[in-house]
Amino acid sequence: MPKDPNISFTSAKDDPNVDLTLRPVIWDEYIGQEKIKDNLKVLLEAAKRRGEAADHLLFSGPAGLGKTTLAYLVARELGGSIKTTSGPALEKVGDLAAVLTNLAPGEILFIDEAHRVNPMIEEVLYPAMEARKLHLVVGKGPSARTLTLDLPPFTLIAATTRENLLSQPLRSRFGATLRLGYYTIDDIKKILTRSAKILGVQASPEAVDILARASRGTPRVANRLLRRARDFADVHGEEGTIDAEAARRTLAMLEVDEVGLEPQDRKLLLTIIQKFNGGPVGVNTLAAALSEERGVIEDIYEPYLMTLGFLQRSPSGRVVLPAAYAHLKLKQDGELL
Repeated sequence: MPKDPNISFTSAKDDPNVDLTLRPVIWDEYIGQEKIKDNLKVLLEAAKRRGEAADHLLFSGPAGLGKTTLAYLVARELGGSIKTTSGPALEKVGDLAAVLTNLAPGEILFIDEAHRVNPMIEEVLYPAMEARKLHLVVGKGPSARTLTLDLPPFTLIAATTRENLLSQPLRSRFGATLRLGYYTIDDIKKILTRSAKILGVQASPEAVDILARASRGTPRVANRLLRRARDFADVHGEEGTIDAEAARRTLAMLEVDEVGLEPQDRKLLLTIIQKFNGGPVGVNTLAAALSEERGVIEDIYEPYLMTLGFLQRSPSGRVVLPAAYAHLKLKQDGELL
């Protein structure tokens, strides 16, 4: 597929919205998640051959893995436009009705943070997704009546970091549920190399490797670290060149270690080790000890720590695993080695 002539890949250095500039706009630029891309290409090609709207899609996975980017790539592949909203923004039935009634045939509706959609909104979504019908109650009391509107063919794409919080009736109405996982180090290196080229900076292979290993398997984090390394190199090194020393000093400045642990990650592990003897400890107790919301712990910190083998969710609570003690250079009693 040809590149959009209206999109520039050379002006990122002066672009006020760098995140959008680094976002892939064609399939070949989207690195990683190969199985998901293969599934999507078959699903979308079949829909195009039949001349139908594609099935509704649910993308789930930790933040920063590319769910929004995939939604835009789907819209581009189908040749239609995309309207975006989020679960918290749909406060009333009228909010959703306004969005649905303004959809054009074949258009994509993207709802981010779908797990935060009001249950009343879900009830309106069911017939809209299944039968392309919008049922509205007009008036109150004995004079109330139901108004049914036909909707054009459309595809709903929902993204969530908490699939378990979606109701089963809503989940069952998606034609495909695609779960994004953390990226491999090699894929993150490719993403960093591409981003560095767009940003107009030179990054040595050693610098790319250091940043990739600290990126938590997440493209959004990788690009953020790359931009901070570019800033550091411009101020303290050679402008436009990121070497291994600049990468290491950038991570040290940000208090990010070689595997991507940030201060709050280490605080979480140390709290379990030092206050709760390594666990098990309930998530609510842990949230109170950290003065952090439970959802933040479950969505932001725990998935990556579990991927590293540092933390385990057990029926009785959270437990710190031996690999975390070794990484933090601690004995089982919490004392330094």
